[in-house]
Amino acid sequence: MKIVIINYGAGNIQSIKFAIQRLGYEAVLSDNPEEIKKADKVIFPGVGEASSAMKKLRNSGLDQLIPNLKQPVLGICLGMQLMCNSSEEGNTKGLGIFDVDVVKFSNKVKVPQIGWNQISNLKTDLFQGIAEKEYVYLVHSFYAPLCQETIAESDYGLSYSAALGKDNFYGTQFHPEKSSDVGEKILENFLKI
Repeated sequence: MKIVIINYGAGNIQSIKFAIQRLGYEAVLSDNPEEIKKADKVIFPGVGEASSAMKKLRNSGLDQLIPNLKQPVLGICLGMQLMCNSSEEGNTKGLGIFDVDVVKFSNKVKVPQIGWNQISNLKTDLFQGIAEKEYVYLVHSFYAPLCQETIAESDYGLSYSAALGKDNFYGTQFHPEKSSDVGEKILENFLKI
C-alpha cells in the first residue's frame, strides 16, 4: 500500500509518519502531484495558520489537486479546516470539500483548546471499534460547527465537529497520531478504508 503524507510546509509530519510505522506501514512525504495521485491513501496534515497554509497550497497547485483526489484522504487538524469552505482565521477561502465554514471559539472559553477531550456520535468506518466518549488529543482555536458532514462531535463550550466525512474525504480536528491507542486505531481504520 502506498501512503503519501502531503508535505507542503505546514504539518507535524514526523509524528504522523512514526504513527504509521508503528502500524507496520511506511509513508512517503511528498508535494509531487503525480506521486500524490498514485497513492492508495493520502494524509493531509496541518499545523499553523490557515491563510499562510492555503497560500502554500495555491503556490504549489495542491489547492487544485486535493479536492479532485479519488482515493481516501484524511485531513488532520488544520488540514481538516482547510478542506472546509472557509476559515475565519486570516479570512481564508478553503478547498470547499466540506460544506461548512470554520469559526473561532468565543471568548467564553480559553483558547486554544489544548489537551484531551471526548468524542461522541461516531459515524462511518473511521470509528469502527471506537467506543463513544473516548478521549483524543486536540490543539485548536478554530472549529467547524456541526453540519451534515459531521461524523464525530466534541464539546468545548458548545458542540462542534471533531471529525468530518464526505465521499472519499475524512477530516479529524484532533490529532490521531497523538491520541494514544484510540488515535492509532482510527489511523488503522483509515488505512483499511
